[in-house]
Amino acid sequence: MTLARRLSDFDEDDVRVRPGRRGTRPRTRRRPAHEEAVTGLVLAVDRGRYRCLVDDRMVTAMRARELGRKGVVVGDRVFLVGDISGEPDALARIVRVQPRSSALRRTADDTDPFERIIVANADQLLIVTALADPEPRPRMIDRCLVAAYDAGLDPLLCLTKADLASPDELVAAYDPLGVPFVVTRRGGPADELLERLTGRMSVLVGHSGVGKSTLVNALVPDALRAVSHVNPVTGRGRHTSSSAIALELPDGGWIIDTPGVRSFGLAHVDPLNLIGAFPDLAEGAVRCPRGCSHLQPDCALDAWVAAGHADEARLDSLRRLLQAREGESD
Repeated sequence: MTLARRLSDFDEDDVRVRPGRRGTRPRTRRRPAHEEAVTGLVLAVDRGRYRCLVDDRMVTAMRARELGRKGVVVGDRVFLVGDISGEPDALARIVRVQPRSSALRRTADDTDPFERIIVANADQLLIVTALADPEPRPRMIDRCLVAAYDAGLDPLLCLTKADLASPDELVAAYDPLGVPFVVTRRGGPADELLERLTGRMSVLVGHSGVGKSTLVNALVPDALRAVSHVNPVTGRGRHTSSSAIALELPDGGWIIDTPGVRSFGLAHVDPLNLIGAFPDLAEGAVRCPRGCSHLQPDCALDAWVAAGHADEARLDSLRRLLQAREGESD
């Protein structure tokens, strides 16, 4: 047999037909309509898996490829396809995220340009701080207020451990802002707090050790959130909540527990959004020079307050929040 074969020696079985690199199907920008998708509420996120409430059952889901880089967080209302039975081995896919009514954001610090959405669609921010053990951190409260005003959430201050210290001084500091507050004691009832949370989607924020998990266990007895103790040397608590989770309240509404934070970066906040939360001062701010930070000597708000159009304590509070946005939290 010769090494070379004549063309006539080949038949159709000897010919390899190479398919096109991407097939013959024309490319399209159209995405599946997923008309059969059902809606769900994201209650928890854990290592790429999303626990969603669909009707009256819990469904585990993953992100579909068509979502691209769009993130999914606790509180999101989503559309799901696939196996939505809720069985132990079932896995659905999140194909769309509904438009958000609000988004609570923070950055790692005040120089970080990348913001992170913590919770979506909440309407109330419950700022939890202890009156003692650990000591209150007003600068952290100020930063949480800035984040609430920026996100369009109603702030509610919850002062815990009133059996250890009086709340009067802290209440007086935030009275000019008109921030509502609730005072609780260890082992005491949480009826007043529950009344303010019922029917709303509230997110809890506070640094470690202030008693967030204790509050959650009082509000939702079957939540069984782990409770930590404050380190007597550092005065700080240990993170017991590793991720955000939404829990349904007995009489309606949701409470979203978040991990304890030790900093709350505000690099993403536009100062214009902050002053918008002070309507009595916003009108006077239009007289300020271009680019006014409201912290400089020629700020028109000083004259506005001197003329009696707004209370000086309100201006002091606004400037304290602006300084909190620009400085580091303690």
